[in-house]
Amino acid sequence: MTKTLMLAPLTLGILLAPLGTLAERLEEVDVEATAPVNPTRTQAPAEAREQALPADAADALRELTGVSGARMGGRALEPVIRGQSQNRLNVILDGAYVHGGCPNRMDPPTSYAPMDSYDDVEVIKGFQSVLYGGGGSGGTVLVKRRLRPLPADKPWDGHIRAGFKGNSDTRNLSADLSLGSGRVYGRGSLSYQDAGNYDDGDGHRVRSAYETRAGALMLGLSPWDGGRLEASVDLQRDRDTLYAGAGMDSPASDLDSYRLKFSQDLGAGPFDRIEAEAYRNQVDHEMNNYSLRPVTAPMKMRTLSASDTSGGRFQTTLGLAGDGNLDLGADYQYNRRNANLFSGPKTLGGDPARLDSILWPDVALKQLGLFAQGDLPLGEDLDLFAGLRYDRVTSEARRAAEKGKGLTSPDDLYRTYYGTRAKKAEEDNLSGFLRLEQALGTGDDTAYLALSRAVRTADASERFLAKNAMKPALRWIGNPGLAPEKHLQIEAGVEWAGAAWRAGGSVYYDHVDDYILRDKAAGQAGIRRSDGASIYRNIGARLWGVEVDAHVRPLSHWQASLGLAYVNARNTDDGRWLPQTPPLEGHLGLDYGRGRWSAGGVLRFAATQHDVDVASGQDVGETPGWGALDLYGRYRVSRILDLRLGVDNVFDQTYAYHVNRANSDPFNPEAIQVNEPGRSFWADLSAHF
Repeated sequence: MTKTLMLAPLTLGILLAPLGTLAERLEEVDVEATAPVNPTRTQAPAEAREQALPADAADALRELTGVSGARMGGRALEPVIRGQSQNRLNVILDGAYVHGGCPNRMDPPTSYAPMDSYDDVEVIKGFQSVLYGGGGSGGTVLVKRRLRPLPADKPWDGHIRAGFKGNSDTRNLSADLSLGSGRVYGRGSLSYQDAGNYDDGDGHRVRSAYETRAGALMLGLSPWDGGRLEASVDLQRDRDTLYAGAGMDSPASDLDSYRLKFSQDLGAGPFDRIEAEAYRNQVDHEMNNYSLRPVTAPMKMRTLSASDTSGGRFQTTLGLAGDGNLDLGADYQYNRRNANLFSGPKTLGGDPARLDSILWPDVALKQLGLFAQGDLPLGEDLDLFAGLRYDRVTSEARRAAEKGKGLTSPDDLYRTYYGTRAKKAEEDNLSGFLRLEQALGTGDDTAYLALSRAVRTADASERFLAKNAMKPALRWIGNPGLAPEKHLQIEAGVEWAGAAWRAGGSVYYDHVDDYILRDKAAGQAGIRRSDGASIYRNIGARLWGVEVDAHVRPLSHWQASLGLAYVNARNTDDGRWLPQTPPLEGHLGLDYGRGRWSAGGVLRFAATQHDVDVASGQDVGETPGWGALDLYGRYRVSRILDLRLGVDNVFDQTYAYHVNRANSDPFNPEAIQVNEPGRSFWADLSAHF
């Protein structure tokens, strides 16, 4: 059951309508009735935000209850859902998986989703569906576009946007145009964002500048009734991206993405619909420690890397008796990654050329999945949702034995720390879920109970990363012998409403066998060295948490909102906390809207995080609590013009989210926590035609 909830914690009814509808509602803008709240599933228009010019999807997602984000620079934040991140989240951009090209995740998948070129974002918290690939124990993020024929009397539609944000002097420009009605239609979009370094609340300059250009072209054909064939091309070029939380910057990061989709409504016997799609994504990434900053390290270092992903899926929907349905299908994903680290003297005039480490030794990961998911009414007020998924996973590192002149091979490093070498690994993983939903009285009030098992295979870095160094503490070594994670989760929640309020909440528990932990080598079981190198190992873990969302309309034109999320995560093998776990976080907001204008504010806050694991090298240490106030307003200038203004961090607080990123500095692997921007004024003007 999908509900609508805006990305920002404060809901303005006018923001929940498409831009075309906005132009028709000029005379009356008001805060509508309280928004529906679904504890596990959130769908929102990408336009529905009061945040100032989010750099990418992850930047915007931090406004959701239960979603945090790790900052390394001005963009490319790493989303964290219920204390889980990276490969524990399935991030799908318009039906395609994109795996970044940086071994240190300077470019997580959400960094390739500029919000001006997408329409909707759906977040599924926890493991609640088997339709979107293997893993996803922490959740799934679906970033979507809409491509549809336009009415015959209005065969074109478009909008342009321009924005500016102080402090970082961010400039944002975008344009989107849709054309065509009937059988042939298309859409094109362009976006540009350029940002400088920002100051934190203490006035300290934070390395965060970047420039990104993105464009998309989509073509659709409806050759017969109920059938659609769509093709799209996406290009993104990121340049001169600076990172305060890393010892390197990225002069260039490029994405070329291609998609092909087909769907057909059938209505033939039990078959309602079939869908098929294929995609290919190519990411090329460069980072170094000298072209965009002074060389302070002993040597110049440069990494060239590539990540190519191709895949597809087929799905058919069957109608069942009693208004039930069943989705059956298969999906396939193939990801190949290469990364080389080069070094040279700091006095060298050009780029260093000596191969220092094969970070990703031609890693190939293949995953073939079969799935079935359906819903079955068990009574007038009781529904059963269930899914089952099988994944066949193979992984190998084709350059693991490679030895250049004076080069230590990846296999040498694996043997040193784990007593093994890179071998072709095969896994047979079984995942599934059961969910009961009980309607409570009339309306949309619902209670649910869910049980799930999610299996996640190790990613390319966890299994095969091979960074060597003279000092052991500077090494970072993947583990070819890792077992896949097995998450057994149970969750209960409720969603209910009154005449002027709506609220929802959930509580969940996650027992994990073979949790993959990045740790420091200390002679643990299966680790042959005790020299402080960064290694990976399997442990037992458990996570539990609570989330609450509430919206209330105390008076006409007013709406208040509250969101709270807490997660507790423990390493049960060693009696330590799991690193990178957010503390209690939340938001409290108030909105007022009337006529052509609306205004509001939100107080975002986090408690002190005492539950840290400094020994793993992933947590900087304890993080103090903080609170930051944002104010914003909106005015409908005319039927086509819309003006938004605001100020973030009104009181210029100095603060940082607890979750941080691991440093990519070859000479300093310690984690770095990056402060959020200080006070920032912003303006955004859009026109819809």
